[in-house]
Amino acid sequence: MLDRLEAIHRRYEELSQLLCTPEVISDSNKLRTYSKEQSSIEEQNQAYLEYKQVLEQYHDAKAMLEDKLDDEMRELVKMELDELTPRKKELEEKIKVLLLPKDPNDDKNVIVEVRGAAGGDEAALFASDLYRMYTRFAERQGWKVEILEMSATGLGGTKEVVFSIQGNGAYSRLKFESGAHRVQRVPSTESGGRIHTSTATVAVLPEAEEVEIEVHEKDLRIDTFCSSGPGGQSVNTTKSAVRITHIPTGIAVSCQDEKSQISNKDKAMRVLRARLYDMKQQEELAKQASARKSAVGSGDRSERIRTYNFPQSRVTDHRIGLTLHRLDAILDGDLQEVIDTLIVTYQQEMLQSGTEG
Repeated sequence: MLDRLEAIHRRYEELSQLLCTPEVISDSNKLRTYSKEQSSIEEQNQAYLEYKQVLEQYHDAKAMLEDKLDDEMRELVKMELDELTPRKKELEEKIKVLLLPKDPNDDKNVIVEVRGAAGGDEAALFASDLYRMYTRFAERQGWKVEILEMSATGLGGTKEVVFSIQGNGAYSRLKFESGAHRVQRVPSTESGGRIHTSTATVAVLPEAEEVEIEVHEKDLRIDTFCSSGPGGQSVNTTKSAVRITHIPTGIAVSCQDEKSQISNKDKAMRVLRARLYDMKQQEELAKQASARKSAVGSGDRSERIRTYNFPQSRVTDHRIGLTLHRLDAILDGDLQEVIDTLIVTYQQEMLQSGTEG
């Protein structure tokens, strides 16, 4: 462990020197690449420096106990050891997590797709609730949200909404949200007061850069049409809406949110690249299906992951057995505890599998 940390520290120092050289300062690509790499290992480097200091103090204190000390000094050294021992253990556990293999997508922005599933109008209303939950969570993190495509229903629900969330570590925080979300409540359209169960699906895709997913023009069919709103009425009479079909895979993306055809095409291409990148990842997951699957990050989009029960003000994440009785706060974007628990559980599974291996 110390050897790996020392190598990371040496690389951090090397990058610090490189970032001060005129050659790198004058090259924006190198400057961005080196800055990004240094930022990615900064937490590991800081933990190592602190651990090294604590370890040195710990060994010095142990050595002092071997010397002839008066009772008062011996008591002081023991007190210091009592403080250093748990801190040393705490840092060791933290470093083990920091040294886990990093998901290469963790620092990426995300494209989130929320769709109403089983339950008709009520499912669409629930999809709208989930969209608001994620946008409120993003606001709390200081992230930027941009709607890429939205299909609304006449009752204020959302048949489908596709939006991007741009911010540091967005994918690392949201990647476990993919799956089927279930709601249990009395619909506003229900006069008898009976509780209905409806579902909506969420897909969180890392946003792919052009260099990661190459899309050839010859593989695309691009259709333009007039934008339309709820109920099918025409929103404008110009053909600003765009539908892009990727012929080899059959993936089709429509975008009509902007008044400009060029803007709609750019947004549609972002979604298409994210879906193609996700398809590539899902194929890799399928190849590794024989390996032990993580309960948290199985990547199965059809899996029911969470239930939102309105009568009991309860939210239950079925993968980790977490139940919280503060539904209103969670739907208002207070997802921190749920997401933190998911991440910690996943890290523990990774550590366990590494120990078993």
